[in-house]
Amino acid sequence: MNDSGFTLLELVIVMTLMVLFLGLSGVHFANRLPSAKLDGTARELSGLIRMARMEAMSVRGERRVTIDLNRRTYGFKGAARRAVPEGVAISVVDPVRGGVYGGEYDIIADASGTVGSCEIILGTKKKTFRIEIDPVIGSVVVKNYGQEN
Repeated sequence: MNDSGFTLLELVIVMTLMVLFLGLSGVHFANRLPSAKLDGTARELSGLIRMARMEAMSVRGERRVTIDLNRRTYGFKGAARRAVPEGVAISVVDPVRGGVYGGEYDIIADASGTVGSCEIILGTKKKTFRIEIDPVIGSVVVKNYGQEN
């Protein structure tokens, strides 16, 4: 008799194990998706504010980044907007008005390179980013609080 092949039982066991591992890996990556959306939104929004500052200095004019907290969008004033992903909360802390949770909020960059001071808070249930803007030097600092496992 020739014993060089696999039995049907061996093939069924191997296929079952493969399906189990693939199923578990899918659950793992699905749980990571909100974190990736949050990371991308924080990077994109902070980059947009930096770009507004650079453009304002180069054209010697004013550039505005508008965050619409009701519609959950952000972008340059008068240009196409990006949506804040589902599951990501957004709010703004203004140094004068305090917490801003609704309406439109403008971050203004002027020709001298100064940018309006505020703190933008983006978060999910497990992770939070704070985008802090220094009004004098126009720096944008992204701080990460909390880690997803």
